[in-house]
Amino acid sequence: MGGKQRIATKPIKGMRDFFPEELRLRKWLFDSWRSVAAAYGFQEYDNPPLEPEALYIRKAGDEITGQLYNFADKSNRRISLRPEMTPSLARMVMAQAKSLRFPLRWFSIPQCFRYERMQKGRTREHFQWNMDIVGLDTVVAEAELMSAQADFFRRVGLPCDVDSPGIVFRVSNRKILESFLLDAGLSFEKFAAVCVIVDKKDKIGEQETRKLLTEVGVQESLADKILTLLGIRSLASLTELLGTENPGVTELQELVEHAKHMGFAHLIQIDISVVRGLSYYTGIVWEVFDTGGVVPRSIAGGGRYDKLLNSLGGPDLSMVGFGMGDVVLLLVLAERGLLPELKTGITDVVYPMDAAQFGIAQRIASYLRRQGRNVSVDYTKRRFKHVIRGAEEAQADRLWILGSSEIEAGQVKVRQLDGSRKEELVPLETFTK
Repeated sequence: MGGKQRIATKPIKGMRDFFPEELRLRKWLFDSWRSVAAAYGFQEYDNPPLEPEALYIRKAGDEITGQLYNFADKSNRRISLRPEMTPSLARMVMAQAKSLRFPLRWFSIPQCFRYERMQKGRTREHFQWNMDIVGLDTVVAEAELMSAQADFFRRVGLPCDVDSPGIVFRVSNRKILESFLLDAGLSFEKFAAVCVIVDKKDKIGEQETRKLLTEVGVQESLADKILTLLGIRSLASLTELLGTENPGVTELQELVEHAKHMGFAHLIQIDISVVRGLSYYTGIVWEVFDTGGVVPRSIAGGGRYDKLLNSLGGPDLSMVGFGMGDVVLLLVLAERGLLPELKTGITDVVYPMDAAQFGIAQRIASYLRRQGRNVSVDYTKRRFKHVIRGAEEAQADRLWILGSSEIEAGQVKVRQLDGSRKEELVPLETFTK
């Protein structure tokens, strides 16, 4: 007979295991996200990772449609693992729109799945911090969300000072490109296709962008004008080209004014080439990049999507939000040496040298836990040098040693693990009170 088949020990390609030290880092990140969201008055929500496939199928040729983990379930319903949270948020708002008090200020930290080509900073699953404001149709909503992002970057040590900021918000407004193209006679359907192409410009270059634009029906002369517009990097140049009456330009001016009051205007760079890859965006959009160029991918992105609810059959409600993924962010923080050293959380290790001392060890551990300590009992009966090494690696504060001689004397020896290795004897009767 053949031997047992050994299962694969690696996770499915593109997925991640989280061993304790990695999970501690994830918890630190999630706690940081939650703290900033709470500071801005946002409430947390969640929903199932499985959604109807139709929630993500759009006509505009969004790249995300081809990246779905989708399948038919046992009842032959077409479902998908969520690739993003925004459509799920829209579904939830639609479900209770009549009873909700607007504007909503909600946030979530979902796990999202996309079957895409893996590269540095990109896996097939990731956790994402989402903050969304629903029912507020002024640019102050965008400003609040971007301010929250800036506060988070400061919190984790990414420099946001005026002289040498570590991050930059590349900001645009879809209305600018939309009005420019509609005035040139391009249909709205082609505008959506143009946005998908423009979103790839940084990756594929101007020549390939021009080629793809002509393939979707944009004349070469208009393609050249589009590329000129995409090259604008200041409000002054934008105003000079389009005038002050353009609604997209006006909104960007308002955003910058709010940002001045909130203390992050110096982090904003106007960049009309930013359109975001999803077709439901309607107004201001932005992406956040590491200025050090450590990772050639955006750390976060967001924008306004006022027509999404209506397109799904819901009411007309303005919506704006952002997403910040854990994979790229942690990579940037690691490259900059900004990841924290996190302790295991164990404060005490109790070491019974023999099975006869297990009961006393358990009584001591229970007592210490009632005092709010985090206690691990070492039942291995290993040699003392291995026990103390394990306690030090666990970053415990104290090691409680139960040997036969100490027990006979009615005592337990406590060793400090702060480098001094000071020891004291504590009466066992302490733990019977």
